[in-house]
Amino acid sequence: MENNLKFKRILLKLSGESLSGPDGFGIDPLQAEKVAQHLQGITDMDVEIALVIGAGNIWRGRRGLDRGMDRATADYMGMLATVLNALALMDAMERAGIVTRVQTAIEMRDVAEPYIRRRAIRHLEKGRVVIFGGGTGNPYFSTDTAAALRAMEIGADVVIKATKVDGVYDSDPMTNPDAVKFNKLSYIETLNRRLEVMDSTAISLCMDNHLPILVLNLWEEGALRSALYGETVGTIVSD
Repeated sequence: MENNLKFKRILLKLSGESLSGPDGFGIDPLQAEKVAQHLQGITDMDVEIALVIGAGNIWRGRRGLDRGMDRATADYMGMLATVLNALALMDAMERAGIVTRVQTAIEMRDVAEPYIRRRAIRHLEKGRVVIFGGGTGNPYFSTDTAAALRAMEIGADVVIKATKVDGVYDSDPMTNPDAVKFNKLSYIETLNRRLEVMDSTAISLCMDNHLPILVLNLWEEGALRSALYGETVGTIVSD
């Protein structure tokens, strides 16, 4: 059945809040285990999985900027926070029996491998899940952009943006019951409508390199598995 897979190498973008507790902050080991369980269900599908995770559960740079903090300093703090999340997720995945490697754009050899593109690809080919921490290693770039960049570097078939809603809507479905869901969007339409799929740099990067973006609800049972087989799930942003 694996021969019917539409996507055989994926880059999964998770928000930092996917690891947080009820208050939206910190790292909840139980939540990390739940993420690991969702991924455990697709590791038997012969799919190569890479991950990028945000840091909103630990540090929100906007708060620092509002108090006059230097932008580069705030961004570096966020990059370090993504490494904390990556290590927490790696631990949960290893305990679930998923062989995992963390690579960081900011070198810290005592806790993770430095990011080396060819080594990352080799890990994927051997069936290991690779978590990319530290963003791009440069300030002024978000983890959305890091996800798009790493996806292209490793030759991923798609960037999957995991959210708590089942796709992209024209307004917030949590507050507007009449919000309309999109099944398909073009890159240009997404940018023009200012839809909160990913930031504009990440979307433009995907557009320039014809890399599709799939937005889906990771917590919906079977959604990720169905998407990998090309079934209509979530919202696809492409050419």
